[in-house]
Amino acid sequence: MDRRRLGAFSLRPALPGRGEAAGKASQARVPLAPVPRQRRRSMLALGVVLAGLGALAGAWVFASFSHRVEVLALTRDVAMGTQLTQSDLAPVAISAGSGVKTIPARQEAQVTGLVAAVGLRAGALLVPADLTSALVPGAGQQLVPVALKSDQLPASGLAPGGQVLVVPTPGAAGQQASGPAVLAQAVPATVYRVAGPDQNGNVVVDLLVAAAQGPSVARQASTGQIALIVTPGRR
Repeated sequence: MDRRRLGAFSLRPALPGRGEAAGKASQARVPLAPVPRQRRRSMLALGVVLAGLGALAGAWVFASFSHRVEVLALTRDVAMGTQLTQSDLAPVAISAGSGVKTIPARQEAQVTGLVAAVGLRAGALLVPADLTSALVPGAGQQLVPVALKSDQLPASGLAPGGQVLVVPTPGAAGQQASGPAVLAQAVPATVYRVAGPDQNGNVVVDLLVAAAQGPSVARQASTGQIALIVTPGRR
């Protein structure tokens, strides 16, 4: 055998750890497989979609806060027939295009002095249908105050704008009437305002009745033999 050829091979054992280090170095030099082109395109498309959704969300938030208008709202309860004052009104911001027929806050001077056509609640938005320029009582009406005890009132109470019938009663606690009834029949009326009870337990109810019926309702009320019956209608 040729000694020169044998000399080309080393018979010495490899040093411990040296083979592992060489293997790791060899593995470290292996290049990573490139990402497939189709996958890169999908990721790019996903990024574009997410960016578009973010832009749309930002635009929606901006529009929601920027497209707001100031309208008039009530600061306190206002009874039907009461003239509005500046202290009754306050501007509030709402989203534009809400579909509610509101009154812009810039028209406050035009609204002040108008009359509440219905009973208004604190915090409610003011709408044109809530207002009228007619003072109470109107043409063909009379305002009659009626003092009533608690047993002459409905347990649910009365509210401005409620529709009632004024009826004569036979007497207190079923007793016979002290005299003939002034009213020949029930009289329809609208509750204008409710006040009380006072120190005597009386609740005063202002009623709007037809002008021809006003005196009769007032005389019947003076006898104390009167009651109010709530009928269907605006309350």
